[in-house]
Amino acid sequence: MAELSRPIWPAYLLTVFVAGLGHCYLGQLKRGAAWFALYILALAFLSARTLSGALEPGEPFFVTALQFEAVNYVDVAVPLAVLVVCLLDVYLVGLTRRTDSPATAEAHSNGS
Repeated sequence: MAELSRPIWPAYLLTVFVAGLGHCYLGQLKRGAAWFALYILALAFLSARTLSGALEPGEPFFVTALQFEAVNYVDVAVPLAVLVVCLLDVYLVGLTRRTDSPATAEAHSNGS
């Protein structure tokens, strides 16, 4: 299936499940990998709870990151913001794809 004939809506669902996966679906692998890496960094290091828990010598990092009974808004704000901006970026990429006419896309592929 050609990239331009693919429906765009699955990219939105894929992005909600895994940041960057929608970009990969749309054929932008480097951009998708960058979003995925940023999301993983946000989950691992930018969250206040996981960063403080990761630096404590007595508790393993993943156990600390998965303690749901003590989750605050601050703990999920940065990863959630990255996910929302990634979803917005997928929307803008899809919008750009829709506005490109087939003649424009063919001219780009022919190198004109």
